[in-house]
Amino acid sequence: MGIVKISDHLHEEIRKASSVMVRSINAQAEYWIKIGMLAEANPTMTFTQILSEEMKHADVDIRKIVGG
Repeated sequence: MGIVKISDHLHEEIRKASSVMVRSINAQAEYWIKIGMLAEANPTMTFTQILSEEMKHADVDIRKIVGG
């Protein structure tokens, strides 16, 4: 694990987003980094498609959660 230098402005935006998303600041930054990496690796996929694939890889069945 290391330290990543980011601007104060970006840190503040991550802090604000983390409170909405109920994540720590580090978890929010890690989430955005992971999604960004997946988006670059899969440029033809939408955000929703990327999340759907990640849920499948984690064996999450959304229908069981939302009662569908």
